[in-house]
Amino acid sequence: MLVYPIAMPHIRFQIRLIPFLAMLLCLALFIYLGLWQSGKGDRLAQELAQRAQRSQQGPVVVTAQLLDAQAAQDAPFTVVGTYDAQHQIFLDNRQENGQPGVHVITPLKIESSDTRILVNRGWVGWGQGRGVLPVVATPEGRVQVTGLATVASTKKFFLMPDHSEAQGKLWLRVDMPRFQALIGHPLQPVVLQQTGGDAPDTLVRHWPPPQDRVGMHRGYAFQWFGMAVALLLFYGFAISRKSDPA
Repeated sequence: MLVYPIAMPHIRFQIRLIPFLAMLLCLALFIYLGLWQSGKGDRLAQELAQRAQRSQQGPVVVTAQLLDAQAAQDAPFTVVGTYDAQHQIFLDNRQENGQPGVHVITPLKIESSDTRILVNRGWVGWGQGRGVLPVVATPEGRVQVTGLATVASTKKFFLMPDHSEAQGKLWLRVDMPRFQALIGHPLQPVVLQQTGGDAPDTLVRHWPPPQDRVGMHRGYAFQWFGMAVALLLFYGFAISRKSDPA
């Protein structure tokens, strides 16, 4: 094994090639993970600030013109139209106060257009067990709905199908391309979480804000940077030897 001695007053460093390369590899990994967590925290902080700013704006009227999904995230909107109860679906595995249930997703035909927007009308529990879908009344005629726009997650559940129960009405997530094919009309790229409007029902509309995990990610970054410093100190101590007096 190659040894590269470096002499200092009273201290002699013996650097071996393979341990040195291993130390550099681990050091680079720790620094990368620290920067990754730090950047993730910064991005999350920016997103939370943007969401707070958008939520304070007055509602914007949704028309047939398709929205920019990312720009609309968490912004308040209002829309006028009629519900399409035929294509209503239920999102499985939704809980409210520890009780299992579903979210009711109903397309709404925007007034004076063929464009639809999905409305999350709220939560309802399993009244008769999972074998029977809840019966939820859908308002008829012209309605006005106000809510916050959300972008549907594209994450899939591992080893679980997207749909199979109750004639395809029970979904695990909002699949926008699938919904687009189902209704056969232009579809806004966001889901409106209903907060007000014509709502003669008993659905629960409780939309908790996203968790603030900025401090957690920055704490992880501090830990990775701390491990990088500790590695350097440990390596320096490990290769140091006291020099014999001449």
